[in-house]
Amino acid sequence: MRLETILQDVKSVGLAGHIRPDGDSVGACVGLWNYLKDNYPQIQADIWLEQPDRKFSILEGYEMIRQPDGEERKYDLFISLDAADRNRLGAALPYFESAARTLCVDHHISNKGFGDEKVIDAGASSACEVLFRLLEPEKISRNTAAALYMGIAHDTGVFQYSCTSPETMRVAAALMEKGIPYSRILEETYYKKTYLQNQVLGRALLESMRLLGGRCIVSVTRKKDMDFFGVQPTDLEGIVSQLRLTEGVEVAIYLYEIGNHEFKVSLRSKELVDVSEIASYFGGGGHVRAAGVTMQGTFHDIVNNLTPHIERQLADQETA
Repeated sequence: MRLETILQDVKSVGLAGHIRPDGDSVGACVGLWNYLKDNYPQIQADIWLEQPDRKFSILEGYEMIRQPDGEERKYDLFISLDAADRNRLGAALPYFESAARTLCVDHHISNKGFGDEKVIDAGASSACEVLFRLLEPEKISRNTAAALYMGIAHDTGVFQYSCTSPETMRVAAALMEKGIPYSRILEETYYKKTYLQNQVLGRALLESMRLLGGRCIVSVTRKKDMDFFGVQPTDLEGIVSQLRLTEGVEVAIYLYEIGNHEFKVSLRSKELVDVSEIASYFGGGGHVRAAGVTMQGTFHDIVNNLTPHIERQLADQETA
């Protein structure tokens, strides 16, 4: 499937990614917006996302991102990018549901498929990689390439996670050939941390605990601590991945408090545990080595609910 066939007779397009947009979600939306602006100037395209982190403002087109305002809108085509299910579109969901036609572009293994058209590849590294295949390579501008490269880099942990394939590297190379400032993109959007972000990371590492004979590590950031440091959920990105790097650890669990007895839980694994299966069991989703879920209960209740699933998978791997 090529995007050009879907865009026939389309005059307005809405774009949206998942709530709490990460690099892949922002990269896919901004990249596709640039592609439409460059090649289909007759189409009015809008990006609808929760306010992303300002670090993504390095991308041309970031300033076009708008927050859903509750007003009624009807698009000829609405494209969901990097959302595992329609509810992950958040406040942009009404725009998706009222559109004349809909398209879902995604890579989450938990995505069962929604929309009139679906392009879902659970074997792809990112939504940006899936999106790249829908575009005409010769029509991809430097601005589009920069956004797609950023999304792929973020969802692969700069090409180190298991979702990175030879095809991923070929796509990244094709994007680099557009002359993008790839080193600056990675420095500004992935590696750079504020002083406060480093303080929160340090505290999470200092207060972490190892479980299951050291094969699982867990840490939590409370709402009162987020308020004390003056940080937002976007400032906590990367903590779970840093925990995962601990020697001897197979699974990392990181929680941050979003309400009374309510936590956002991030799960990361190295080689043996399918964390998407665990997250899906509790109503979340994601990928084999990276997944997330929102859970109710005390910190200890949540950890006690998660660890038996991890322990069972570890035991199954040892007896296989």
